Amino acid sequence: MILEYRPIELNDNTKLANIIRSAIVALKLPIEGTAHSDPSTDNLFQLFQKTNSFYWVALGDNKVLGGCGIYPSNGLPEGCCEIVRFFLTPEARGKGIGKTLLDMSIEKAKVLGYQSLYLESFPDMQDAIRIYEQNGFTYLTSALGNTGHYACNTWMLKEL
Repeated sequence: MILEYRPIELNDNTKLANIIRSAIVALKLPIEGTAHSDPSTDNLFQLFQKTNSFYWVALGDNKVLGGCGIYPSNGLPEGCCEIVRFFLTPEARGKGIGKTLLDMSIEKAKVLGYQSLYLESFPDMQDAIRIYEQNGFTYLTSALGNTGHYACNTWMLKEL
């Protein structure tokens, strides 16, 4: 498989929304209070036009495999952005694609001048949690900011 990583494009919206929602359903995570019910999931290209945000897309043989973004979510401390919409198709998991996307997102956050990265997840997302832990994210006891994803119950932070 020929892998490629690039910034999000308008025609990625539907494919990424399907990947995100399918993963949430497959993991039996809550629908409400997550990216599944968030209307911005259908318009990620437009969402990531915001200043100091960015979204990477992974492709395998020109097929969208998933993506990962950084976003200055509402209410986060100064100099902090959030890792958002980090999801992969089932066939893309376990191949290092997620680690590459996360590494690229961390580097992009540094380039954009952020000092820390925040994320929200679930204990059931064990593969993602393991990648976060290996990349220096530490657990928080409560949420930061106001992301609207109130169902998430695992919060982590990484100082850059």
